Amino acid sequence: MSGREVMITGAASGIGQQTALVIAGLGANLVLVDIQPTSETLSLLGETAGRVVTRQGDLADDAFVDRLVAEGPYYSLAHCAAIFRAPEGMASGEDFDRVMRVNVRAPLQLASGVIEGMAERGEGYVVLVGSAAGRHGGIMTENSEPSYAEYAASKGGLHTLVKWLARRAVKSNVIVNGIAPGLVVTPLNKGMYFDPAVMFMPLGRAGRPDELAWPIALMCTPAASFICGVVVDVNGGSYVA
Repeated sequence: MSGREVMITGAASGIGQQTALVIAGLGANLVLVDIQPTSETLSLLGETAGRVVTRQGDLADDAFVDRLVAEGPYYSLAHCAAIFRAPEGMASGEDFDRVMRVNVRAPLQLASGVIEGMAERGEGYVVLVGSAAGRHGGIMTENSEPSYAEYAASKGGLHTLVKWLARRAVKSNVIVNGIAPGLVVTPLNKGMYFDPAVMFMPLGRAGRPDELAWPIALMCTPAASFICGVVVDVNGGSYVA
């Protein structure tokens, strides 16, 4: 991946941060995007990556997304950014809209934009990070989180976007795939209590961000040149029939 431009959203922490570390090890130039500062990621990267630039902003802001797209073309996009719940204090209904805007509309706008540049060059890779919750509503049989339904719905929508985008991009040799993590301990779910008694966790533990980063990185490279339009389950065997 030496000399190739890769954008990674959600790069300040969690899965996005670990994805940046893995792809940096392949020699790529990185564009790190997050609403939070990416200083910790930069410190962890050290001298391992090629050129690294950071872009801080809100993916719900159309102008910010447009600026990111305009800075391309990119060889790969790893879209890891998402929110689990809207910020506190939003009026009823606005919280649902915020989750959908960040988790569904933003990746559609961003991916559609970068795919145009990839198509002109005749090659590119896009990976959107969904969730097991988008497959079957989540691994919890009980949940007091009122926002979980909208999160699960947003990730189901993201999985559909993978198919929709892949069908339109593949004719230009642009490969779009997704990944559906199971329970992974990240800042996204910080403070939540996960009770093993009401979860199906065959490995007996939650996943680590780096365990998602490796398959994401693979799908950002020519190693995935014949994988298209799939959402890969990476969940420690937590399948629900």
